Amino acid sequence: MVSYKELGLVNSREIFKKAFEGKYAIPAFNFNNMEQMQAIIQACVEKKSPVILQVSSGARKYANQTLLRYMAQGAVAYAKELGYAIPIVLHLDHGDTFELCKSCIEMGFSSVMIDGSHHSYEKNVELTSQVVEYAHKYDVTVEGELGVLAGIEDDVAAEHHTYTEPDQVEDFVGKTGVDSLAISIGTSHGANKFTPAQCTRDANGVLIPPPLRFDILSEVEKRIPGFPIVLHGASSVPQDQVAIINKYGGALKDAIGIPEEQLRQAAASAVCKINIDSDGRLAMTAAVREVFALQPAEFDPRKYLGPARENLKKLYMHKVENVLGSAGKA
Repeated sequence: MVSYKELGLVNSREIFKKAFEGKYAIPAFNFNNMEQMQAIIQACVEKKSPVILQVSSGARKYANQTLLRYMAQGAVAYAKELGYAIPIVLHLDHGDTFELCKSCIEMGFSSVMIDGSHHSYEKNVELTSQVVEYAHKYDVTVEGELGVLAGIEDDVAAEHHTYTEPDQVEDFVGKTGVDSLAISIGTSHGANKFTPAQCTRDANGVLIPPPLRFDILSEVEKRIPGFPIVLHGASSVPQDQVAIINKYGGALKDAIGIPEEQLRQAAASAVCKINIDSDGRLAMTAAVREVFALQPAEFDPRKYLGPARENLKKLYMHKVENVLGSAGKA
């Protein structure tokens, strides 16, 4: 058993409390490799933002659980080396079994998500409660989920939304003892969050996705005042990055995300954590494709992963400063 405290990590309890009071959201950036981790830490140190390093089940299989533990420990040391010891959480994204959550806790994760949203309400309560009981023994925080997000990302897939029922949240939080709650208000996993048929067009012909259900968020806030809310599937799918990918041989069609002004509005409410993964993938892919197209003789991974890292860092600095509002809050 490795305690996250030995690795220099923190859980999410205090940073969520400060985020709620300060009307901003903590960035939860997914990572699978060294370049992604470097970009996240560089961006958040420069902007003095707390951060959640997020690992999906698929990322854990890809990168290896032991290496991830040491990468998280390295991230803490790296932040200090860069000049500012920001709070860093290591979080399991979309854990689907008690066994997976338990394994992550034993490997040094400071926070876990147990996603029982695809089960019946009763089974979700039972599974979430089981994880909470185990995690809290080690002062690890737990995120639960009510409602289902459509879309595909890593091991998570669903064809249709099921919006969160505000009537259920108070009962769920009371019965399970979770520390934060992911809700479904219209965000979606992946880079193709909406079909063109679901969108309207502005005067320039740009597709405008349907607005988030802030009415549901407001009702949830009334039922569990002061409680940290989480938004999954909150990438904005920057069209400049999509254009670069397609310009240099990509085939991304109808890639539509969540408008950043809506995310900023959510971050100023009870939403204390906003998950961003697809935007980072797009930024890295755009930079790699550009290098391959303009320098076809290049074969040194540093020469294309380096620009990918820089592009990712630039994107995350923008998110922290202009979307989440967490700059200067570390």
